[in-house]
Amino acid sequence: MTLSLPSPVAEALETLTRRGFEAYAVGGCVRDALLGKEPHDWDITTSAHPEQVLSCFGGDMVIPTGLKHGTVTVHRAGVPIEITTYRTDGSYSDNRHPDYVVFSERLEDDLARRDFTVNAMAYAPRRGLVDCFGGREDLEARVLRCVGDSRRRFAEDALRILRLLRFSSVLGFSIEEQTGAAARELGFLLKNVAAERVREELLRLLCGEHCLGVLLSFPGVLGVILPELLPCVGFDQHNPHHDFDLYTHLARAVSFIPPRPSERMAMLLHDIGKPRCYTQSSDGVGHCYGHGEISAGMAGDILARLRFSNAQREEILTLISHHDLCLPAQPKVIRRWLSRLGPETFFQLMDVRRADLHSQRRVPDPQRLAMVDEMEACARAELQSGACLTLKSLAVHGADLIALGMTPGPGLGELLRALLDGVLDGRWPNERPALLSAAQSLMKDDQ
Repeated sequence: MTLSLPSPVAEALETLTRRGFEAYAVGGCVRDALLGKEPHDWDITTSAHPEQVLSCFGGDMVIPTGLKHGTVTVHRAGVPIEITTYRTDGSYSDNRHPDYVVFSERLEDDLARRDFTVNAMAYAPRRGLVDCFGGREDLEARVLRCVGDSRRRFAEDALRILRLLRFSSVLGFSIEEQTGAAARELGFLLKNVAAERVREELLRLLCGEHCLGVLLSFPGVLGVILPELLPCVGFDQHNPHHDFDLYTHLARAVSFIPPRPSERMAMLLHDIGKPRCYTQSSDGVGHCYGHGEISAGMAGDILARLRFSNAQREEILTLISHHDLCLPAQPKVIRRWLSRLGPETFFQLMDVRRADLHSQRRVPDPQRLAMVDEMEACARAELQSGACLTLKSLAVHGADLIALGMTPGPGLGELLRALLDGVLDGRWPNERPALLSAAQSLMKDDQ
């Protein structure tokens, strides 16, 4: 069979081959090419040792990204190509990185150390596909299976457990029974993985098209990195607005919102505070008063633990804090919230609200969904009309108020804010004469 390779990759393979070395495209790029997808990254495995690779590509930009493990990165025509020497791995005392590697002369040795059969295929134009572990068969069956013994693969590198779930979520592949059982059994090893790596794999998992099935099938594994989810598993809310246990609701909510990292993370965590504030009224109906604030507090601890950026933390926590937002579709109310949150966050909240409603019941409440549509329509109409939402868009500025006799300082800012509040409430139009008149009245009232 023949795979189409980008020119820089084909040329790199040919460069190594001309120098007498074996060289193959390997791993995820081969998998994606066989699936008819455009690979994001290109990796090459070769019999050449690192110093030999460096000598082969002296005219290119070459970065010694991991000489200890036999890896250099070659940049050709703007394409980064990671080139690694055939190797076998030593013991993994930290359940993440090999303590040492041994370079090999055999491609088969290198493929045998890889995680999943679909990632353990190699391709070279002159030899074609090399598949020692049934990767192509598993690819056609859409099955994820470890190379060799599953427990050994996961004990070597615990991050592979999350990679398994991420691949299943993104590719829509089922997980072979023994591989899934080993992932559940050894999930506790994820505690040894750096928070940054956990975060990145988790977000990619959550953004997968098939994340719902993965979340529902592996709550125990997710619970290792997010123990706050475990009390939600099987938690009956005893509420007529909820047909599912709390964890199922959270998983469904993730699947119902557009696949953007912050929004999906917000949906996974938006109700995690409910078990802490759950009460039942005399009629047996469950209530979780204040759960938005509690959930946001718990989520803040999680996001800090997983080392999210400050900007992403703020975005996610805002969505969680206001996920129950329900407003009358009145222009002055909507303008206030548009001003407070900004249009982008406001419309994100509309997505959050819809996802929440769709995931609460098998058939969502049409009246509640209609309210969200009305809020969004009102907001879009206000933006279309050019509504003034910020101090920057006010028709008057600080210099105008100083010209009226206002003294520079904190009071100037307060007066501008008061004028904006009046515009948002519809008391004054955002027009210079009207705002100057209003400013003079407010200044007199303060004297």
